[in-house]
Amino acid sequence: MGSVLGRKKEVNRLDEIYHANKSIFLAVYGRRRVGKTYLIRTHFETKFSFYHTGLANVGKHTQLLNFYHTLQKSFGNKVPDKMPQTWLQAFQLLADLLEQSKKKRKVVFLDELPWMDTAKSGFLPAFEHFWNSWASARTDVVLIVCGSATSWIVGKVIRSKGGLHNRISEMMHIKPFSLTECEMFLKVKGIHWNRYQIVEAYMALGGIPHYWDLISKGVSATQAIDALFYGEDAVLGQEMDNLLPSLFRFPEHYESVLRVLTQKGIGLSREDIIKEAKLPNGGGISKVMEELEQCGFIRKYIPFGKKYRDSLYQLTDFYVMFYYKFISKKTTSKYSTGIDSPARRAWSGYAFEMVCLQHIDSIKSALGISGIDSSVAAWRSKENGKIQIDLIIDRRDGIINICEMKFSISEFVIDKSYDKILRDKVAVFQNESHSTKAIHLTFISTYGIKLNAYSGMVQQSLILEDLFE
Repeated sequence: MGSVLGRKKEVNRLDEIYHANKSIFLAVYGRRRVGKTYLIRTHFETKFSFYHTGLANVGKHTQLLNFYHTLQKSFGNKVPDKMPQTWLQAFQLLADLLEQSKKKRKVVFLDELPWMDTAKSGFLPAFEHFWNSWASARTDVVLIVCGSATSWIVGKVIRSKGGLHNRISEMMHIKPFSLTECEMFLKVKGIHWNRYQIVEAYMALGGIPHYWDLISKGVSATQAIDALFYGEDAVLGQEMDNLLPSLFRFPEHYESVLRVLTQKGIGLSREDIIKEAKLPNGGGISKVMEELEQCGFIRKYIPFGKKYRDSLYQLTDFYVMFYYKFISKKTTSKYSTGIDSPARRAWSGYAFEMVCLQHIDSIKSALGISGIDSSVAAWRSKENGKIQIDLIIDRRDGIINICEMKFSISEFVIDKSYDKILRDKVAVFQNESHSTKAIHLTFISTYGIKLNAYSGMVQQSLILEDLFE
């Protein structure tokens, strides 16, 4: 068994949960392949009293048989010869066996819990009864549940309206790796890339540990993307076939929403998504949007100067973005052949903006404003739809950072024409926002900006290194 890389906050909380003097019910959720199971399995490696994984696409009898076999592996000859015929019997047997355990803390991990809840199986009421009538009344049980179907975990457990309503003790959302954690991951694998290559790969893979584990030694980021996405046997070229179906029972509407958002970087309103995706306007769409947000595929945000009703939805999953931009459209035979294409430049520009947005804490730290209360938003001009700002940091100390983000292979050059674009953008923003705060134009680029006659209006310049802090 390996060790947990990064995840310091989560590891510390798991330690606190284990050493608590009460029973705790922990629900772990997050995107498929993000490392939920690995974290729990590795952290509690020698501490499990019972660790069971549900089976995909099987019925009640097979699920119960699988559960019974796990009981036999965990408790040996203490398990009776007669297999439970109902989930109520199965969980009662588990409780009886745990009571005989001499372990100080009884760690029970039920992985892929949604798969166990088959139609008309009675699983959920039995599971609820196990916690409510037995485990919660003790002080020595740590019950951990997990599953790739995040919407099920959130809807049936975390926000349960049934027997588990307000019974959950802890929630842990496992998020993708940061750039720093990906760099650490590569070093453990013996792969030595510079930070430009790490960011380039991050823009296609996101911070999904499983995807980074597929990278081979001795290749560049470009070669890795070619190998993982292109060709008949490319693992990530086929990943999309399983990604949404593994998370959602009816994935078609979810896919339609993601495809539409791929085309609009700054995001779309709920009404525009329904119109563009040609979806029925009903409560079901709100559920689709909420579950996509819970799984980390999209985010909902309020544009600068707007109200909650003006919220936009924006695609935030790097893998999905890359797949729909290039793989599903088959725009090139390989990633390496489209280096100078307009589509590649447009994608890399937007993807780098999303990298910056997902590392906003590092940006604030580099700017020296971590301790200052601030909000983050995007903005688009009412008068000129072509003028937009993808990242605004609105600070309580009277400053607004307007951030320009550029992904380039060398120092970025601000020439006369681009200088005018920047000045017009700032002027229009000041005029339409009516803000009296001072405007600081902040550049975030790969290697900084080249000093020349037009670079003076930039107040602060950050580089790739700042995103790894």
